[in-house]
Amino acid sequence: MALFPLDPKDRKYTLMGLSIIGDFGATIAVPVILFVIIGQWLEGKYGYAPWFTVLGFVLAALLSGKLIYKKAKQYGKEYEDLDKDKDLNNK
Repeated sequence: MALFPLDPKDRKYTLMGLSIIGDFGATIAVPVILFVIIGQWLEGKYGYAPWFTVLGFVLAALLSGKLIYKKAKQYGKEYEDLDKDKDLNNK
């Protein structure tokens, strides 16, 4: 059994799906890690624990949500283009 589909058309869908998983994962993880680290640094400097970390997490979640929304629209267009290419090749 092959890891990826042997049909080139199906392979494009599989690779696109893996690309989306990686891209969305990084889009969520990187801001959360950075903002939480900055929040903890601010807490160490000014006190007020855990408020800077909580604020950093909330800001990261809002930023990630906005970026995911934009990327989802972009991937939706790419998917439609792949679907159109598949339909044109089947005719």
